[in-house]
Amino acid sequence: MINSNQAYKIVTSHIPNFGEESVQIDESLGKVLAEDILADRHFPPFNRVMMDGIAISFANFESGAVQFDILSTQFAGEAPSDEDHSHGCIEIMTGAMLPECFDTIIKYEDIEILHGVARILQTDVKAGQHVHRKGTDRKSGDILMNKNIKIGAAEISILSTVGKDRVKVRKMPSVAIVSTGDELVEIGELPLPHQIRTSNSYALSAALQSLGVNSVRIHINDEPELLKARLKEVFKSNEVVILSGGVSRGKKDYVPAVLEELGVVMQFHKVAQRPGKPFWFGYNSTTTVFALPGNPVSTFMCYHKYVVPWVQLSLGIMPTKKYARLTQDFEFLPDLTYFLQVTVQSDQNTGELHATPVPGHGSGDLANLIEAKAFLELPQGKAIYSKGEVFELIEYH
Repeated sequence: MINSNQAYKIVTSHIPNFGEESVQIDESLGKVLAEDILADRHFPPFNRVMMDGIAISFANFESGAVQFDILSTQFAGEAPSDEDHSHGCIEIMTGAMLPECFDTIIKYEDIEILHGVARILQTDVKAGQHVHRKGTDRKSGDILMNKNIKIGAAEISILSTVGKDRVKVRKMPSVAIVSTGDELVEIGELPLPHQIRTSNSYALSAALQSLGVNSVRIHINDEPELLKARLKEVFKSNEVVILSGGVSRGKKDYVPAVLEELGVVMQFHKVAQRPGKPFWFGYNSTTTVFALPGNPVSTFMCYHKYVVPWVQLSLGIMPTKKYARLTQDFEFLPDLTYFLQVTVQSDQNTGELHATPVPGHGSGDLANLIEAKAFLELPQGKAIYSKGEVFELIEYH
């Protein structure tokens, strides 16, 4: 049996490349960029007016002029006049391109207009005020977004600004979530006293969606030949298979043996951790297999500890680690890494995260996942974890 650090290293050392594809911008949300995005022109592309008001040449104001004849009006989206109006002023609106003969904006609140003449009331006019100068944000050819970032609303704004109606993204893997167990019924069914509704497959599917990965859900009863036949078909059309259940030592835990018969090479089976000790991981030439223990908290923890960083790395994203300070003493006697369920608070002054244990009733206590918001990873090799000690935090949503 290996420890959790060894298991993590083995999982994250096997990172397949699922390739790239070009998608329409409307289909890119949640996907990962596979190309750098460059500015196709300066940002902003012209001297942009930032306030509604009048445009003047600062040199005239500096020479003592405070009244200017209004010669025209220019709106955003209109091409500026080529005429030299620097002896007077024009009314101009936010977002408009500033004509070359002007360099300064006086907003409407700081002027008085009477009979076509604008009188400046502001005394501390600064040259170039309220003008967003061409290229001050980014220059043409600058990298606006590096590849390997997840595309959100802000990223789509940039893509549309530079005219990327199609964008190259990382391909998402095809994923099948397979739940096993004769005791499981679908969520729309009324379970008999000895049955439970399936929940792990829905939880895993939802968690994968938050990473931008779609999946199919499949249930297979605990019958070896049926399990083998169904999984053989699943492997044909999926690059990732996540199983839940059937990996422990029960008389109907057929998953490890069936996976071996199907040619999946086991990398490890059983990790010195709680929850999630029976975790199994392996792969063949086309498919990576995570066989997670069936208890809900075990499934949930193994997914967030091992599957999430594996998916991120396969999409080119470097996983980030968080840490939190334990708010009270905690004792755990078995020589295992313990993933303690905790609530998390942020110190308003320092921003430091504090983790408070949430008592539960073992790896079958699904309801406790709602009260807790994270797992605090208490390392193997000690029994007393003291208040104030800092450990790695695995948050979930």
